[in-house]
Amino acid sequence: MRRRLSLTARITLMFAAMSAVLLLGFATLFTNALERHFVELDREELDGKLQLVRNKVKRVDSPQGLSGLPEQISDAFVGHSNVLFTLFGPDGTVLLAKDAVAFPLNYLKQTGMFEWQHDTHRYRGITSMMTTGGSQSVQLSIAIAIDTATHAHFLGLLQDLLLTFVAGATLLSGLLGWVVARKGLAPLRLMKDQAASVTAGKLDLRLSADSVPVEMADLATTFNQMLERLEQAFQRLSEFSSDLAHELRTPINNVMMQTQVALSQLRGAEEYRDILASNAEEFERLARMLSDMLILAKADHDLMLPSRGEVNLSDEIKALFDFYEALAEENHIGLSCKGTATLTGDRLMIRRALSNLLSNALRHTPAGGHISFTVNETPSGIAVTVGNPGEPIAPDQLPKLFERFYRTDSARTRNDSLGTGLGLAIVKAIVAAHGGNVSVESDSQGTRFIMQFPKPHH
Repeated sequence: MRRRLSLTARITLMFAAMSAVLLLGFATLFTNALERHFVELDREELDGKLQLVRNKVKRVDSPQGLSGLPEQISDAFVGHSNVLFTLFGPDGTVLLAKDAVAFPLNYLKQTGMFEWQHDTHRYRGITSMMTTGGSQSVQLSIAIAIDTATHAHFLGLLQDLLLTFVAGATLLSGLLGWVVARKGLAPLRLMKDQAASVTAGKLDLRLSADSVPVEMADLATTFNQMLERLEQAFQRLSEFSSDLAHELRTPINNVMMQTQVALSQLRGAEEYRDILASNAEEFERLARMLSDMLILAKADHDLMLPSRGEVNLSDEIKALFDFYEALAEENHIGLSCKGTATLTGDRLMIRRALSNLLSNALRHTPAGGHISFTVNETPSGIAVTVGNPGEPIAPDQLPKLFERFYRTDSARTRNDSLGTGLGLAIVKAIVAAHGGNVSVESDSQGTRFIMQFPKPHH
C-alpha cells in the first residue's frame, strides 16, 4: 500500500514548489532583460563605429586619397579589440580587414543588425554603403562586427549564479514552510491527541474552540457535538442495560425459584400444572419485553416505518375496542371514540401505539370508569387524545412517564403484572417516527395522553 504524504509534507512541498516557480520566473525575466540590454549596447557601439568610418570616408575627396583611408580607419579602431571590420572597395576588393572574419555574403547588402556563428564564436554585425567626398565620388562598403563572447561568458556565469540561488532559496523556503506548517498544524495535533484520549469512561472530554485558529473552530465545535451525542447515547445505553438487567432478573428469578421448589420433592400433577402455568406467565412477560425492546432498538436506528399508507384512526380505535371489550366489561369500564381522521403512516405501528395507550388506560382506570378517545383534525395536523379517570399523577413524574422501564406508584395501578415498563416509551418512539410528538396531562379530572401528528401531505 502506497504511503500517503502528511499534511505537513504537502504544505512544505507546496512552499518549495511555489518558491522555485517564482524564482525561476524572475531569473528568466532578468536574464532576458539583461540579454536585450547587451544587444542595445552592441547596436549603439556598432552605429557609433559606422558613423566614425562614414566621417573618415567623406573626407576623401579624390580616388587617389583612398590609399590613405585604411590607415586612418585602423587608427580609429585602436583599443577596440572586440570590434572587427572589413572595408570593401568599388570593385568588391578588400581594402582593409581587422581580424578578418568571413562575413556571410547574404548579409553584406542587408540593412540592420544581424547575428551569425563562426567556429566557436558568435558575432553581431552591421553593414553599410557609403561614398567618398569630392567631385569624383567612389562607392565603398563596410562590414563591422562585435564578438559577443564576453557577453555570453557573463550571461553564463550569471545563469549559474541564479540557478544556485534558486536552488538554495527553494530549500530555504521548503524549510521555512515546514516550520510554518508544523507550527500552524500544532492545534490539529492537539485535537488528535485529545481525540485519542477519549474512552468509554472519558466521554465528557471537550475541546476548547477558543484555543484553536478560527479555521479549526468549526471542526472543534463539531467534534464536541459528536462527543456530546456519543456521551448521551452511551449514557442511555448504560441506563437501558441496567434497567433491562433489573427487569429481566425478577421474572427469571421467579421461574428459577418455582422450578427449584417444584424439584425439591415429589408433587401431584395438579401442582405441577399450576407451576407450569405460573412459569408460562413469566415467559410471556419476557417475550413481550423482548418484543418491545426490539421495537425500541429499531426506533433508535430509524427503522420504524417499513411501509406507509392511509390509516383511518377511528377504524383502528374501534377495532381495538373489539379486542379489549371482554377485559373492559369484566372491570365495568366504558369505551368511546369521537371524531375521525386519516393519517399517512405505518398501520401496524399506529395500531401498536393506540393499543399501548388503551392497555395503559385499562390498568389505571378504576372499576366503573370510562375511557375516551378523541380524534381532532386541525389545519396544523391531527391530535388523538386518550383520557381516563383515576388518581392524578404527580407533576414531577409526568416527564418521566415515557422513559424506558419507568413505572408510577403501584397504588395507582390496578394490575401491574400486565406491564413491562416499555409501553409508553414505544408510543413515543412510534409517534416520533411519524414526525409527531406525545404529551401527557394529569389532574383531578383524570389523565390525558395526547398524540399529535403533522398534517398529511397530498
